[in-house]
Amino acid sequence: MRPDSLRAGGVILVGGRSTRMGRAKAWLPVDGKSMAATVVAAVREGLRATTPNPPMVVVAAAHQDLPPLEDVLISRDRVQSEGPLRGMEAGFAALGERADVAFVASCDTPLLKPAFVTRMVALLGEHQIAVPVVAGRHHPLAAVYTLDLLEQVRTLLAAQRRRPFFLLEQANTREVTQEELADVDPTLASLCNVNTPAEYKDLMRREQSS
Repeated sequence: MRPDSLRAGGVILVGGRSTRMGRAKAWLPVDGKSMAATVVAAVREGLRATTPNPPMVVVAAAHQDLPPLEDVLISRDRVQSEGPLRGMEAGFAALGERADVAFVASCDTPLLKPAFVTRMVALLGEHQIAVPVVAGRHHPLAAVYTLDLLEQVRTLLAAQRRRPFFLLEQANTREVTQEELADVDPTLASLCNVNTPAEYKDLMRREQSS
């Protein structure tokens, strides 16, 4: 039986190469702060519904420069260029005994809403993973994971099965529908990635008109 009050932490992945953007996405300014800091703040605020002072881990590449980030643990990928599952391993290990579950996000989702994070944690229930599924597509980098999955993650990596979907297949996974998120994020902006200069310009236009 899972405890009534889960200790939740955040894992934000910033170690991507940003090849389509042409510059480091983590540093891009959004509403007066870096994109990475924007995502960290949204995850932290969303997790406070269950954990007053949620531990936050930012996972970066080995020699990656990071923008200023307050009150976070920095973890570095042990192996480079192995994708988000390797980053999740580093993040889960860094959280360790500080949390029972982790909300995992990538740093290129600056429209992530705290209420979305809160809802995803609430929908985990007795499952190991709660993941949004929209139009048949899973969003593993906007999902909640129990930290007891760390060994399964390591087993998958050792077998060169690096896609997060392999973990979703193996675990006790709850697929969260668009309808279950509609009241907290009607347009599902929380799932919007900013990958290219054009997408970043569009984000800036939306921010200025809001």
